[in-house]
Amino acid sequence: MKIGLMGGTFDPPHIGHLLIAEQAKEQLCLDAVWFLPANVPPHKAADVTSAAQRLQLVEAAVQANAAFSVSTIEFERQEKSYTLETVLELKKRYPTDEFVFLLGADSLASLDTWYQADRLFEAVQFGAVARPGSRYLIPAGAKVTAVDLPSLEVSSTDIRKRVARGKSIRYLVPEAVRQLIEEWKLYVT
Repeated sequence: MKIGLMGGTFDPPHIGHLLIAEQAKEQLCLDAVWFLPANVPPHKAADVTSAAQRLQLVEAAVQANAAFSVSTIEFERQEKSYTLETVLELKKRYPTDEFVFLLGADSLASLDTWYQADRLFEAVQFGAVARPGSRYLIPAGAKVTAVDLPSLEVSSTDIRKRVARGKSIRYLVPEAVRQLIEEWKLYVT
């Protein structure tokens, strides 16, 4: 199988994440997309929502698409999760599968600063998702395929701010995610 890997903090997951996964699935001919919520995100502050809650939010977000699933592989480690370690472990567990790590085209510019970038470039190919007109700055050694994305402005940061201000997030996140955010009173100041 050819599987897209979509890592992140997902605090919270939103329709932009789902749109990226769907477009990558279609354009890269993926059989499935696995969402990999980070247990301990390496590049985020400690004030993110609990890992257990973020995991439940991602599970709720992807439940309506049979091609999407959630992997808890990064929950097996209590230290920071690095993409290289996750990819190598997945390749060991699923040696006949092909993996494509999905990321935003804006992340390509700093990809060579990721943990053991040279080894990562050898271990996996990337699907870089960008809005129309975006530039792809591909680091030397990285295998990258472009994925076009319809223009959509939505971010987890904006969703958290909207909730804190008492604004609606309906249609910005899947309904099941919105309900959990409301039930758990997440992001309320």
